[in-house]
Amino acid sequence: MQDIVHTPVLLEETLSYLAPRSEGELMVDGTLGEGGHSYAFLSRFPSLRIVGVDADPDIQKIARERLAPFGDRIHFYNGWSHDFFADLDADIKRPDTILLDLGVSVFHYEKSGRGFSFRKDEALDMRIDPESGNSAADLISSLSEKDLADLIYANAEERFSRRIARAIVEARGRGRIGTTAALAAIVESAVPAQYRRGPIHAATRTFQALRIAVNGELSRLQELLEAAFRALEPGGRMGVITFHSLEDRIVKNFFREKNKDCTCPSEAPICTCGGRRSLNILTRKAVAPSEAEIRANPPSRSAKLRVAEKVLDEDGPR
Repeated sequence: MQDIVHTPVLLEETLSYLAPRSEGELMVDGTLGEGGHSYAFLSRFPSLRIVGVDADPDIQKIARERLAPFGDRIHFYNGWSHDFFADLDADIKRPDTILLDLGVSVFHYEKSGRGFSFRKDEALDMRIDPESGNSAADLISSLSEKDLADLIYANAEERFSRRIARAIVEARGRGRIGTTAALAAIVESAVPAQYRRGPIHAATRTFQALRIAVNGELSRLQELLEAAFRALEPGGRMGVITFHSLEDRIVKNFFREKNKDCTCPSEAPICTCGGRRSLNILTRKAVAPSEAEIRANPPSRSAKLRVAEKVLDEDGPR
């Protein structure tokens, strides 16, 4: 088996909140990665079955090897999670539990060779699915200076986005920017010296912004949450792990809206939604990793877990 490089975050908390409540339940791990969360769930709950979904065939190959001992208790889907949930056959069993870990696996930073990290000099790709869409190099070679600045600010709240975009446009006039080292050097040259000496690398937010754009992480998220919630069995639970404030805000607002007794727009003259909430929020505030977990696994420091339960009432599922 290939080396496992990713440690699942908030593992015990996730196992606790999403533990099966009856025999033979079905769980969908919508962001399988190397299979860390699924391995723990299958090991601890012997009657649980899981469908593991991931868009990256390379990382799914690792998960397939890792989870092979569980036999037909684990099945795999290679593709984007929002497509999986949207295409779920209404006649088959709905999942009792859904887990969405929105973090990018350490595998992608350390092993994929696709330019997710500025710590290695690699081709500037950043695609989770290496067979589709534009690469990060394609994006920075085609966007206007304004659009590039807006993208870097919107996806990472980078305060020097305009200076960075201007430097990228000037550099690409001298030739295509095709490697992580080249981009990182351009970003470093564009920001003030004090910023370069800050607690995080000066290129961190720019790389985050490009990765999010390349993989449509924020644009897909609302669609993913809606599709997953529709697919979830009434009475089932959905847990979402986020890693930065932009995606956590989307998840928090999604749960908050579904938790309202009326979800009609404020300008609607009458209530047409039935005036009943469709989920109950089980985590009053986001669950964060313990100090011990952060010490043992530093990438977990920004993780947050939110969990909700789909309402089932006397009138049936909603």
